[in-house]
Amino acid sequence: MITRRQSLQLAAGAVAALSCPAAMAESALITRAVPSSGERLPVVGLGSSASFRALAGGDDVAALGAVLKALVEHGGKVFDTAPSYGDSEAVAGRLAAELGLTEKLFWATKLNVAGRDGSGADPELAQAQIEDSFARVDRTTIDLVQVHNVADIPVQLGLLKELRQAGRIRHLGITNTRSQLYDELEKLMRRERLDFIGIDYAIDNRKMAERILPLAIDRGIAVLVYAPFGRTRLWDRVRGKALPDWASEFGANSWAQFFLKFVIAHPAVTVATPATSKAHHMMDNLGAARGELPDAAMQKRMIEYLADL
Repeated sequence: MITRRQSLQLAAGAVAALSCPAAMAESALITRAVPSSGERLPVVGLGSSASFRALAGGDDVAALGAVLKALVEHGGKVFDTAPSYGDSEAVAGRLAAELGLTEKLFWATKLNVAGRDGSGADPELAQAQIEDSFARVDRTTIDLVQVHNVADIPVQLGLLKELRQAGRIRHLGITNTRSQLYDELEKLMRRERLDFIGIDYAIDNRKMAERILPLAIDRGIAVLVYAPFGRTRLWDRVRGKALPDWASEFGANSWAQFFLKFVIAHPAVTVATPATSKAHHMMDNLGAARGELPDAAMQKRMIEYLADL
């Protein structure tokens, strides 16, 4: 049985190279530009739901500091969080300050005070949540704030527009990982001037490639990808399975890199943000942003291989 840890050990040479400053200089991360601002971002970042969130709620968060440090020291930049991710935003803000990383990160957070039952967002609560985020990350300007899961757009997106106009946030957007809201997201992409969207997309979850990702290219909207591992779904799928030899043709040395390279191969994808609470997983993930990306024929082969497992 080959676990992720074992696959990393098999790729020890590659990981060791990442630790070498000279090797880092020779193999810079792939970057993509945010269409609305032109800012270039490394195509692999760090999310803070799931495993990161779980550890943030505990007494020992030192490992999360190591993850943030690994992200920045090995060329990454984008950190995605949300007030609804437990203690993730607050803990990450504190750790980043302690490590001197606050100004080195591209901070992406969310606004989500609208009720899941369809109740609207209280403007005062929305403003208060934003102010809390500013305090937690200790920044006068936040790089990106997105309305979470297409909720109460008039109130929440309206507030973000005001903050962007005032220069307090640099980019705004909308997230959605709920299939029943894909149509609403598409309408908003056509109607609003969005800098970003945040969506779910993975090798076994390609629905967004049908309309949303092409529309993002057409409308000049950057894309953050959530759940590129299908949360735990893809790991369950490949447990005990060997990485195919031909994965080396596009530089994938682990299953994580296999999955991430598929995602970032789509030209609409700006950054994939898998969550992790382990520094060596962070370094492995960043390896997907180096070297070659699979072309269309290889992507088809990857899909077919996974389907046969």
